[in-house]
Amino acid sequence: MADTHSSGWRAAAQSAKLGGRVRMDNRAVPTSRLLLPALALTLNALIWGTSWWPFRQLHDQGLHPLWTTVFVYLLAVAVIAVARPRAFGQVVRAPALWVLVFASGLTNAAFNWGVVIGDVVRVVLLFYLMPLWTVLLARWLLNEPLTRAAALRVTLALAGAAMVLWPEGRPLGWGALPLPKALPDWLGLVGGFSFALNNVMLRRESARAEEARAMAMVLGGVLVAGTLATLLAANTRLPWPVALAPLWIAAAVALAALFLLSNFALQFGAARLPANVTAVVMLSEVVFASLSAVLVGGERLTLPLLIGGGLIVAAAVLAASRSSSH
Repeated sequence: MADTHSSGWRAAAQSAKLGGRVRMDNRAVPTSRLLLPALALTLNALIWGTSWWPFRQLHDQGLHPLWTTVFVYLLAVAVIAVARPRAFGQVVRAPALWVLVFASGLTNAAFNWGVVIGDVVRVVLLFYLMPLWTVLLARWLLNEPLTRAAALRVTLALAGAAMVLWPEGRPLGWGALPLPKALPDWLGLVGGFSFALNNVMLRRESARAEEARAMAMVLGGVLVAGTLATLLAANTRLPWPVALAPLWIAAAVALAALFLLSNFALQFGAARLPANVTAVVMLSEVVFASLSAVLVGGERLTLPLLIGGGLIVAAAVLAASRSSSH
């Protein structure tokens, strides 16, 4: 997940320099020509917002989501290695990119695992606490100031998280603190934190070659998820991969193809739209995840979940507005 989303935020930042207007060859692009880029971004959000379902189907067939992540990103590594043979060497020679390897890999491992074993909407909303973590990490790694606008985003994100995590039916009080109660909650939070770290590191290492950063992100999906899956399987905490079967091999190849398609769609759309538009359209992933979870997964949207989700999305929209003003 991180490789696609993060590249979108980078391309969005580049389009922000156009001052809210999209230009090609120094000419303003008519509004009608913005429809295709917007649809491309929506396709990206649709693929990622519904990706939980194929991961769950493979899990039902005996393939843990961590192993699925390994196989999907292994295919992506192979594609980049063939298209850009120098990319792997560039990653090896750049220690800073290994932070990106770790952040991207942890993002994918945590998110894919969380949406398979937990409530999809809840995990996705906790994942999108990214604006909160971005403020803190940007202060630490990029020396960005803590402004009033940043404080507002943090407050909204924390209030939204409290609503999402509040135990259903429990009254106000110290005995019902809104803290993560189960593994899926922690996976959503960890995934969002590592996604924020991924994005901050991309900004910090923006001068490096594009193929090097792309290789670092997909390589992380293989190494981090693979290491975690191996350690857990060795301690009998999760099963080893099932025997090679045409069904899950075909599904893994299809997932890899869809993720590559979503990457291309995101690059196409984000390069042609202002940053604030791109970032807001990307948030439609929350809508697609929620609708698919209710219609296909049989999940239920509660009032606290809706209110908390609204606050978290509001924090993300404010972050998008900030990115468009820089």
